[in-house]
Amino acid sequence: MPSKIRLVVLVLAVIAGALSFAHLHDLAAAAGQTGWKAWAYPVSVDLLLVCVLHRLRTDRSMTAWLWFLVALVASLGANIATAGVLDLDHVPAWLRIVVAGWPALAFLGGTLLAHAPTETGDRVPVPPAPIPAPDLEPEPSPDPEPEAAPVTTPEQAPALPAAEPAPAPAVPVPAALVDHARKVAHDHHARTGSPIDTDTLRTRLGVPPHLADAIAAQLA
Repeated sequence: MPSKIRLVVLVLAVIAGALSFAHLHDLAAAAGQTGWKAWAYPVSVDLLLVCVLHRLRTDRSMTAWLWFLVALVASLGANIATAGVLDLDHVPAWLRIVVAGWPALAFLGGTLLAHAPTETGDRVPVPPAPIPAPDLEPEPSPDPEPEAAPVTTPEQAPALPAAEPAPAPAVPVPAALVDHARKVAHDHHARTGSPIDTDTLRTRLGVPPHLADAIAAQLA
């Protein structure tokens, strides 16, 4: 947003806030809230409206929208009432009751907005379901080696190559499961002071033993 537009918006916000504040003060004073109480009434209305707008940035629940309507009606109603709709010299009894009971309502709304859980609040991450190990196809049997020709002396016998052990099939482990296991391992080390073992890791994650071994190998 250009700087000139920001300045215009700032001036507009100051003017609108000052007028609304004055209207709320006049209505509270006409309803019998004299002295500092008449000034505290518009402050409570504006603060509740700010809390609701901040809450709506992360929470669009019905509770947040309900308190937004309450704060909006309190602010907008005071502005309309001071426009000649009501005789401020003879305020009706129901309006005096509403103004007198507003502090308790505003405190209740602010407390609920501050302590109610958000829809996108902190949640314990649920580890993904363990992926079963894929069925490995049986390795084809090696071709039979040709028989060595008979020899008469040990010096003439050809040296046979040493058989290399077959590598263990790798178990695929999802990256999200590895990240969750790393957090579990850090938490275990912070609480006990010792690295987590494979059995404890398998119990905490709820995965098969071969998958727990594969995860432990990646955490090492």
